Parts: sequence; C-alpha cells; structure tokens
Amino acid sequence: MISLRGAIIGGTIALAYAGGAFAQEAPDRAAALAAWDDIHTVVSHPRCTNCHVGPAGVPLWEGLGHEEAGDQAPVHGMNILADESRIGAETMPCRTCHISAASENNVPHAPPMIADAWRLPPIEMAWKGKTSAEICVQLRDPDSNGAFTPEDLSDHLRTSAFVAWGFDPGAGREAAPGSIPEMQEALAIWVAGGTPCAGDPHP
Repeated sequence: MISLRGAIIGGTIALAYAGGAFAQEAPDRAAALAAWDDIHTVVSHPRCTNCHVGPAGVPLWEGLGHEEAGDQAPVHGMNILADESRIGAETMPCRTCHISAASENNVPHAPPMIADAWRLPPIEMAWKGKTSAEICVQLRDPDSNGAFTPEDLSDHLRTSAFVAWGFDPGAGREAAPGSIPEMQEALAIWVAGGTPCAGDPHP
C-alpha cells in the first residue's frame, strides 16, 4: 500500500502541482527515492505486470488464485496471444471478449470491460521480471514509457481507463494497492525531486 514517508508528510517539502506545472521547494534525493518506492509498489503488482509483459505477448493471470490450484505458470487462458500488434490481431483480437464499453465488471470470471480498446502496453513498456531500478529508468524516459514526459504521466494516471480499472477491477478481483490520487502524489514528489533511480550517480 502506498505510504508517503513521514518526513515528506511532515513538511520537509512544500509541493504544489497544478495543470502539469510544479511549484515547490524541491524534495531531496532520499524523499524522491522514497516516493519512487511507493510507485514501484503499484507498478510491480500483478494487476499491472499481468499486462506489462514482454515481446512474447502472453498476458498473465498471475496472483489471481491460480497458483493455489497448482498452476505454476498462470498464463491467460484460451491460449491468448497479443502478438506484435499487442491487440491479438494476428490470432484472436482482445476485443473478441473484452468489449470496448464501460462496465461495472461485477460478474466473476467474466472478461473485464472498459471504455477503451483492450490491449497490452507496448513492448518497450514491459515491467514483468524487471527490477525496481529498471522500471524506474523506463518510466522517466519518453522512449520507453509511451512518449510521456514525467510531468505528463500524472495526466495519464487521471485519464486512463486502464489505470482506473487496475485500482477498481471489480468482481472480487484483487486491485492494485493504493489509489490514483496517492499515486499522483508520489509521482509529483518523484518528478519534483528529479526522477532519481537507484544506481544513478549522485550529483
């Protein structure tokens, strides 16, 4: 669960974020890295990594109870592949079951639906099997994060139907930890602190 560290909450920084602009006394490296740890708690959760997979294009059902049944490799059922298109166009399109329409998703085991075309993220946004430092470097680089500047990522969190579903997947599914506002707050601190990642050379 996201928990912005006490030193941050206690007022060691003054942070304001509005409309993509930051006005603050910049947090130090330790505060920004602590905020990244909170972000990583979310992006490394199976609710996110099940879709943020690599070039094989195989979505997962990991962390959804399949392991208890003895399945050590809980891949998506029905032999689903997203392929290079990331929408399954070469085999079976994701939209065959995941209709692009808003839904409360309150029927267990039914395909989740959102008001967007169901698909896997681009290959360069694969997080499955990556370390915290590797994902950190990906997310601060527009070439590997969906062409977002670090500041624009906050708008993505606010507007993406996929992100909203991850925090509220319905039907008894396990949600990503925390909430979108908490994620935005951690992101704001990380960006204001210079988007540091573990392993970066110290200034």
